[in-house]
Amino acid sequence: MDAANTWSSLAFVAAGLWIVARRRRPGDGAEAPSAARTRVALGILAVGIGLGSVVQHGPAPAWNPVVHDPPLLGAYALVAADAVADLTGRRLRTWWWLVPTLADAVLAAVSPAASIVAQGTASVVAVVAILLRAVARPVLRPRLLTALVVLGVGALIGFVEPWGHVAWHVLAAAAIVVVAPAVGRRGTG
Repeated sequence: MDAANTWSSLAFVAAGLWIVARRRRPGDGAEAPSAARTRVALGILAVGIGLGSVVQHGPAPAWNPVVHDPPLLGAYALVAADAVADLTGRRLRTWWWLVPTLADAVLAAVSPAASIVAQGTASVVAVVAILLRAVARPVLRPRLLTALVVLGVGALIGFVEPWGHVAWHVLAAAAIVVVAPAVGRRGTG
């Protein structure tokens, strides 16, 4: 099963490359350079999630949490920070998501268990921020809710099925692709 988990991790790499390639599509609200940069950051984090997961499920060195955990926490932090920026009418600041990501790299090196708790906390914050954004932005609601449902189904399968982690990788990567066009959009009712 470790081989399947390793290979399925590449779904994140594919998702990240897809997001970077499609970062600025006419009519999707990404005409602003800042939106494209935010999407590129999300795409890079997705690639990092995939590569870190390959390391974790493949060779699994003792230091694997340092490459596995921060991009995952970073993706949660970026999506949450982007939602908060949109909801408050403020400009997204890179440090809002980058500082927690870098802090998690240190945390993962010192206490992998604490890094897992931090990831869980970041995921809850991201889900709440996305739900609040879905309520406030009807035009984004279908995309945001679809991303959450796909992510939730992946998490559920991941807990109950023997091959669930493979499904989790694929569905979580799909959720990142689904949410990406909403990232960077501002003030759309």
